Amino acid sequence: MPQMIFAVLCSLFLIGSAAFAQDQRGLIEGNWLINEELSDDPDEAVEAAIIAAGGKVSRSWFKKKEKGRYRGGPKEQELYDRLSYDTILRITYDEPEFWFGYNDGFQRVFHTDGRTQSVGASEHYSNGAQDFAFGQWEGDTLYVEGRPREGGFTLESYTVQANGARLRVELELKPNNFGAAVKMVRIYDRQSP
Repeated sequence: MPQMIFAVLCSLFLIGSAAFAQDQRGLIEGNWLINEELSDDPDEAVEAAIIAAGGKVSRSWFKKKEKGRYRGGPKEQELYDRLSYDTILRITYDEPEFWFGYNDGFQRVFHTDGRTQSVGASEHYSNGAQDFAFGQWEGDTLYVEGRPREGGFTLESYTVQANGARLRVELELKPNNFGAAVKMVRIYDRQSP
């Protein structure tokens, strides 16, 4: 009899854990707006990476106050800019597919079902490389690994906090031509639809 009670309790715990994870997954959907006061400054994060790689940062009075001074560059690096500088994030989830929308209608799609990307050499050169990402849930956090077109990588984690009112995003961005990764935390507040 005690074994039966233990088995029932374990089953209830697993069902409750699965329901909690599913609630967290549903909470991530929505419209999010950056909270600049709580978020790291992207320009300062880029400068920290430049210095960590042994580079120097020019410190002029006018450029220091200019926001978004490291934004822009080759089209192949657009994903880094979107993750670092865009103020809007729209998330929809239809298991196993995520749609992330950013400023100006930029979209990215990725899956959480373990699929991989395969591209033939001729397709790579004729169509150009594409951004690619895949995600995985671990508890209440969504982990995303991205492969931007230029050959670098992104490591991203998304965790809903404050009873669904806030989204914490931890980023590690490593463009192919950078000597060190850019690391930052972005905090978003939920917006009404």
